[in-house]
Amino acid sequence: MPNPVVHQETYFLFPFVIDKEIVANAHPEFWPPLRSWVDAIDEWLRSENCATNSPVRTRLGGWRRASYDRFDLDSPAYQDMVFFHPFVRRVFFDTKIGETESLLRVYEMTPPSQLLWQAEDLRGRACSVPVKDLRLFLFANGVGILSIGVERKDCSVREALWMNEMMRKVYPTSGRQRREGRVPNSSRLVIQNEVLAEETFELGSLKQFHPPLSKVVQSLLYFLNYETQEYEQIFDERMIPYSYVSISRDFGTGEKLQQLLARLLYVDRDGEGFRYDPEFTSRLLNQHLYTRWAHEGTFYGFTRYSNVTLAFEQETRGLHLVSEGDLIQRMFQGRYYLMAIVALFYRATLLDFAENVALVSRRLYQDLEVGLLQKQNMEIATDLRSDFLHFSNYWHFDELANKDEEIEHFLMQCQAYRVDEMRAEIEKEVDKMNEVIGEYNQVRSTEAVNRLAMLSTIFGAGAVITGFFGMNFGGEFERYFFKPDSHTAGFHWGAVWVVAVVALTIVLLGVWLIVANWRDYRAILRLRRGRLRRHRWFSLRTGGL
Repeated sequence: MPNPVVHQETYFLFPFVIDKEIVANAHPEFWPPLRSWVDAIDEWLRSENCATNSPVRTRLGGWRRASYDRFDLDSPAYQDMVFFHPFVRRVFFDTKIGETESLLRVYEMTPPSQLLWQAEDLRGRACSVPVKDLRLFLFANGVGILSIGVERKDCSVREALWMNEMMRKVYPTSGRQRREGRVPNSSRLVIQNEVLAEETFELGSLKQFHPPLSKVVQSLLYFLNYETQEYEQIFDERMIPYSYVSISRDFGTGEKLQQLLARLLYVDRDGEGFRYDPEFTSRLLNQHLYTRWAHEGTFYGFTRYSNVTLAFEQETRGLHLVSEGDLIQRMFQGRYYLMAIVALFYRATLLDFAENVALVSRRLYQDLEVGLLQKQNMEIATDLRSDFLHFSNYWHFDELANKDEEIEHFLMQCQAYRVDEMRAEIEKEVDKMNEVIGEYNQVRSTEAVNRLAMLSTIFGAGAVITGFFGMNFGGEFERYFFKPDSHTAGFHWGAVWVVAVVALTIVLLGVWLIVANWRDYRAILRLRRGRLRRHRWFSLRTGGL
């Protein structure tokens, strides 16, 4: 039988988080005070000092804005957007409609036909596939998704599985992986004989908790410096393969097809039978497979580390004519791809929130351990709550699309990513953090009110004393205190000293209370604009400006 894989197309999706504060501080000319992050991204990427010595940028032209600008019936924008609710179109599509832009920027590079992605391991296995698509999604919250699309035709199952499993690796988990051939000993981008970027995984170590990220990925994110922690990878050592595989109708059905589905879905290499226990695998497949069109030979699968579309080779499907192109591949490249990006954005954002909640909690714990919350840390915690509220209200939708099939696809991917569970957990953590800060502020407010009451009482008592001596009593009172003679002068001066000591004590006590609690009063007197400018680009991960 000829090679059973008629057509394979895979987008390797790499989610990452930009430390906006570090980048903004490194490029103050693009992010002056009061300018938002997303407003300066275009200008920054177009600038001449943005990694001008990068071979990828030099040969491929760098990242260019890829906003939708055509909306006729046959345009990709129309065919992609029409399946989504109107509010989703406004949020998750980078379009040139009206004056208000979304909080998402999409960029692309047009790879030349000679651009190849090559990989090989120490056991002689290798592949070389053309790169057909390069896209970059940058969101206003600092989350980014790099998409590397490759395509091949007429290959064996072994070759298809090996490519997906090996090319997704962005760093080894140990030196054994390289020696055993479980990661490539070479992964490179090549144009003819020129190597644009290569990773051999020979050396590497953790630096500031960051693993040694593949040079292939770093070369495509040339505008960011991984060594100075301008961004970090947010998943594990693998990218997410979003794959379409079309197989020959001679391949067969039944258990053989189930074995192929399992190995594609769980990103395993080829082998005899199931990779795992058959009963265990069968239970997993029931959870992870979408089988609405299984009777026509089309299967969809979703896990935390893969998204697979498997179909028999192209043919007319119902009223969808083969002359118009492969329906399954068209959906794979269009709306399902966009839904995969959105679901991945949700998971990346929630993982970033999980990290930030932990970092903020640590700062608050250190403050509470000494009994004094710093104003800056309370502002950071408040900002975190505001960011989460914005994510929940602006970005997050339980339902993206109009039709049942699209809704079911998206829900299955979100379930695999545990989006709802993570969101609920983080929401609870943020609320608890807010309660702690609220209780602390309530205690501080009570203390401030008590100080004011005490000062009022003391100053009131002093006013009573001084007021008493200001009364126009006559007779002996006047002779002793206001018009003393030689016999009453001692009483007069004694009263003066007593009143002076009381008044001075009251004033000094008031000054001492203000000085001792100057932190509270200083925050009141500080100008709001100056506070914003100092707090604007504080990096939570590095703990400084």
